[in-house]
Amino acid sequence: MQPQFDPIIDGILEQGYGVVDDFLSPEEVQKLAKRLRDRREQGQFKAAGIGNQNTVVEKQIRGDEIMWLDEADAVPEELAFLNRIGEFVQYVNRTCYLGLRDYEFHYALYPTGTFYKRHLDQFRTDSRRRLSVVCYLNTDWQETDGGQIALYLPTENGAEETVTIAPVSGRLVCFESGRLEHEVLPATRERLSVTGWLKN
Repeated sequence: MQPQFDPIIDGILEQGYGVVDDFLSPEEVQKLAKRLRDRREQGQFKAAGIGNQNTVVEKQIRGDEIMWLDEADAVPEELAFLNRIGEFVQYVNRTCYLGLRDYEFHYALYPTGTFYKRHLDQFRTDSRRRLSVVCYLNTDWQETDGGQIALYLPTENGAEETVTIAPVSGRLVCFESGRLEHEVLPATRERLSVTGWLKN
C-alpha cells in the first residue's frame, strides 16, 4: 500500500494537497456507492450542517446530505475502507510526524445542482482536524458533469491559485484542513463521496 500513499504525501509536502487515482478499485467503489444509496433509502441520511455545532444551513451555502460512518455498525466494505484509512494514518505519522490519533468519516451525497460554498474545514474553536480526505464514488464521471472540488492555494506573492479536481471514480484528494479554503462546484448529476478528516 505504501506506493499508493507516497504521491499523496509528496503532493501535500510540495503544494498543500495530494491526489491519487484508484485509491479504491472499481469493485470497491460500486459496493460503497450501493451501500450509500441503500442507507439513504433507509432514512439514515440528514441535511449537512456547518461548524462544530453542525448547524443546519440554507441550501445557498451547502446542499449535501450526509451519514457519519461508525465502525460499530459498519458493513464489511465500509470497514475495509476505514481500515485502509487507518493504514494511511499510520503511514502519515511515520513519514510526516503529524501525531494523528483519530479520524472521522461520512458518506456525502450532493443532489443534482447542489454545492458547498468556499470554506475552511478547521473550526475556529477546534484545531484537531489536520488533513481533509475525500474519496469519490462516482462511476463514468465526465468533465461536463461538473462537481469539481476547487482548492484555493496561497502563493508566495500573496495572490491565489485555483486548482479544480474532478470527482472521478476511486480518486482520493487529501489537503491541509487548516490551510486550504475550498468549495464543491455544482454538478449536473448526483455526486457521491466518502469524506472525512484525520485528527490530532
